[in-house]
Formats: sequence, structure tokens, C-alpha cells
Amino acid sequence: MWQQQLITLPQYQRGFHLITDAIVQRLPQLAYFDVGLCHLLIQHTSASLSLNENADPTVRADMEAHFHRLAPENAPYYQHTYEGADDMPAHIKSALLGTSLTLPIQRGRLALGTWQGIYLGEHRNHGGERNIIATLQGQEF
Repeated sequence: MWQQQLITLPQYQRGFHLITDAIVQRLPQLAYFDVGLCHLLIQHTSASLSLNENADPTVRADMEAHFHRLAPENAPYYQHTYEGADDMPAHIKSALLGTSLTLPIQRGRLALGTWQGIYLGEHRNHGGERNIIATLQGQEF
């Protein structure tokens, strides 16, 4: 069975946000899959998806601090600057972290590790709503 769904997330402030529950709540059809895959694609070039620590929020703060330092605003060598000082660094962060995840489905749930959660990396100061295409494939119960 294959299913596909658009998930629209509200605007988040710049930083890393744990969105596992928001994704799972919008995919009740996960419950019908015995085994399969869930592919998530964020349809933006200035935000990212990643899998990381789901318990300690300081990890998300440290991720933001590190990536802000890795791809700073107003670097003198940026040519793409007409969309704001945060735009080119956002593209770099998105390219480094990635825009998609493929996660296993097992017995009606995402088969994540105990301390794993899905992160939205919002790399713009005012990114707006973000769209994620979720594609589910697998064998039903």
C-alpha cells in the first residue's frame, strides 16, 4: 500500500524544533502498516529535517548555536544576499543537514530509537509555514 499526504506546520521561530508528535498526529494511517517506510520531504530550501536527541532541549539550543557559527550571517563572501542576511546561511544549513528523512514503520508506529526525535531546523528568522510531504509505503496488518 502507498499513501501520500501534505503536512503543513505552523511558523516556528529560528532554531531546532522537535516535531515528532506533530508528524505522527497528522499520520493516523501509520496504524494500518505492519512494516514499511515513511519518507518525509520538506519542500523548502531554507529549512531542514534531521533525526536527533528527543529528551534534552539543550541539544537543540546547542545545534542552533553551532550551525549559526558554522554558517554565519553577513559573511563577506556571500553573493546571494538580496533575500536577507539569514537567507544564504539558511541554504547552507539546509544543504548540510538535508531536506528528507526515511524512517522505518514497525507494527503501526515509527520505529525510532528511545532517544530519537524528528527535528525541524528552521534556519530563517521569519520562515513562515513549512510543508512536508509524507509518503508511506508498506505492508498492512
